[in-house]
Amino acid sequence: MNTRATTARTNTPHTAWKDRTVLVTGAEGFIGSTLVDLLVEQGAHVRAFVHYKPYAEKGHLAHHLGQAGPVEMLAGDVRDAGRVMDAVEGCDTVFHLAALIGIPYSYDSPGAYVHTNVVGTENIAEACRRHSVRRLVHTSTSEVYGTALTAPIGEDHPLQPQSPYSASKIGADMMALSHRHAFGLPVTVVRPFNTYGPRQSARAVIPAILAQLHSGAREIRLGSLTPTRDFTYVTDTAAGFLAVADCDRALGEVVNLGTGREIAIGDLARALVAASGREAEVVVDPARLRPAGSEVQRLLSDNSRAREWAGWEPRVSLEEGLKRTSAWVAEHLHLFAPQRYQV
Repeated sequence: MNTRATTARTNTPHTAWKDRTVLVTGAEGFIGSTLVDLLVEQGAHVRAFVHYKPYAEKGHLAHHLGQAGPVEMLAGDVRDAGRVMDAVEGCDTVFHLAALIGIPYSYDSPGAYVHTNVVGTENIAEACRRHSVRRLVHTSTSEVYGTALTAPIGEDHPLQPQSPYSASKIGADMMALSHRHAFGLPVTVVRPFNTYGPRQSARAVIPAILAQLHSGAREIRLGSLTPTRDFTYVTDTAAGFLAVADCDRALGEVVNLGTGREIAIGDLARALVAASGREAEVVVDPARLRPAGSEVQRLLSDNSRAREWAGWEPRVSLEEGLKRTSAWVAEHLHLFAPQRYQV
């Protein structure tokens, strides 16, 4: 693998978002909270749309709570059209990240994914149309491409619904783009490729492996070791959202956000062992294999559009990103209960 850091220019000017009112759905999530922090850093007024919780839990936006600052917390659910309509009013830009994520649960409850991801996106798109927002940036996923038929994967690659999750995201993407064709909605679809970094939950492969390593595990049990993925550090993904949001060429289009480099899961696991400074053996656990026909064997992005249209490129190498993530997991090990490991 090539872990060379790129030397890109700043992806978005630090004054570009000053005093804009921006809505971020899914704002308490891994990518969403990182995006909120970046928007605040650049001077935006952020409405953070978060899923209502009837219990006192401080999430990734806890550092913004109780402050008379630029972040306004709004509790709600994207399935609630009325609440979404209120949240969007007066916004310059909407970043729609709220979604039901995770592939394993989609096998058990596919209907829940349709309601949140497809219907929720329709509610967001309709609210953006009614309130004449300047730009809607809708979040897709590289999972919609399925196993690569050609590589690297460009935005015109066939869509292959290899899990109910990916099928729901394909439906959500089409719903967002239909509003461009039918109503002229200024929408762009971004497709991140396997974002990782601090704040990611243990359902994802990198933090799950690191949590086990820092808990003293001497054996890392995984599913298939041969699939390859294109991993992008979370701050690079967040910068990509901002760059694409101000790119007129991307209106009505899909834009990949990935590094253009791939690594096999087995090699990734060994790189994580090295980054953690621990010692462990990587073994295959048949119980962790995906259903036949559902495993995506290869994901490798063609990020030409993001580079050429929006001036974006990744700046954090995989080697550096794994070190940063390892340090974060070690510091927050209390968040990773063993029963949550989903690798």
